[in-house]
Amino acid sequence: MKTLLKTFIIIFIFITSSYADTGNKWSFYAGMFDFSDDGKKSNLFGVQHINENLYRESFLGTLQPVTGAFITADNAGYIYTGFQVPNKSGALTFTPSFAPGLYSEGDGKDLGHVIEFKTEIQITYELSKDSEIGISYNHISNASLGDKNPGANSYMINFIKKY
Repeated sequence: MKTLLKTFIIIFIFITSSYADTGNKWSFYAGMFDFSDDGKKSNLFGVQHINENLYRESFLGTLQPVTGAFITADNAGYIYTGFQVPNKSGALTFTPSFAPGLYSEGDGKDLGHVIEFKTEIQITYELSKDSEIGISYNHISNASLGDKNPGANSYMINFIKKY
């Protein structure tokens, strides 16, 4: 499993390195993975690339691609890509997102399948034209692809910076 996690991280770095220096946003976050499961909750740390240049207008609003990865203190990891729909109101932005990805349990929680789906809501406050701070909540589930589907609920504090 640790080899799979290392592979996830290498793929993530490869994908996101091509987006460097393009004026897009990077979100750095930390929080508690699966806070609702006393036996398997763990600290998590992650990074996410938000590509504002590849947006698409849809009936949901403006879709922006996101690609990210996180790792927990128990060496569980998740690498994902999907979309978000930011809704800005003054200095506050409410952002729901959806991102399928690949999960490695490491020494952490068994979520039942390598393919997992992350749904998230985030609220951020604009500190300046190039930075935001916020909080987010997500749920990761395999949508019953595996024999079991315990899911995981997590919360994070986010710092988003435009480069």
